[in-house]
Amino acid sequence: MKRTQGNSAQRIFSILALIALLAGTVLPAAAQTRRTRSRRSARVTRPARTTIAPVYYTVNANQTIRVRMNERISSANARVGDTFTTTVVDPVYASGVEVIPAGSIIVGRVSEVKRAARKSKAGTLGVEFISVKLPTGYSRALNGSLASLDGETTTYDNEGQVTGSSSTKRNVVFIGGGAAAGALIGAIAGGGKGAGIGAGIGAGLGVAGAYLSKGKEAEVKPGTEFGVILNQSLTLPAANVR
Repeated sequence: MKRTQGNSAQRIFSILALIALLAGTVLPAAAQTRRTRSRRSARVTRPARTTIAPVYYTVNANQTIRVRMNERISSANARVGDTFTTTVVDPVYASGVEVIPAGSIIVGRVSEVKRAARKSKAGTLGVEFISVKLPTGYSRALNGSLASLDGETTTYDNEGQVTGSSSTKRNVVFIGGGAAAGALIGAIAGGGKGAGIGAGIGAGLGVAGAYLSKGKEAEVKPGTEFGVILNQSLTLPAANVR
């Protein structure tokens, strides 16, 4: 009788141990399943992020941008393909929205170099403008040419005297001037003969009665201001959009 009771107690103990073992296995698995379902539910219920495409504005062709030279370039040592940078002086707007703020960088490239001929021809530098970079870091290719800021050009005769005339802003170059003049903007026609020179770029230069120095190299110093005229329209986002 005692042996039967002992066997019964042992079986009960074994059954209880088995139940406890199963419970220890099933309950964590169930808890893990609930946590996994909870995480999945959380992922499903999160709102999706929406990306708003920036609005672009068009700066029309023929618009002139006022810039300031950052480096020195000279017809004495420049080579075709050399690049230089300028800083935008006045902000540019399109449809009333600022798209090129002051401080933006416009990159230029030397497209033509003619050394000065001693005691005869002044040196010339042809340039083009190829890209703009905004303070936000956004950059864009552009197609621009050198331009006079006042929209007026002048010509000079065989003696180098400067006189006024009408001309276009395009197809102009930097041309060597007197020591005080630094560089003048000039339009070169007929292989260098009959140059038309834009209003004086150098500080304090008066166009009327000014003279070019024959044999003077074209030198553009840092701080020189001139225009960049767009040959093609340019589309840009608002200046504060990255």
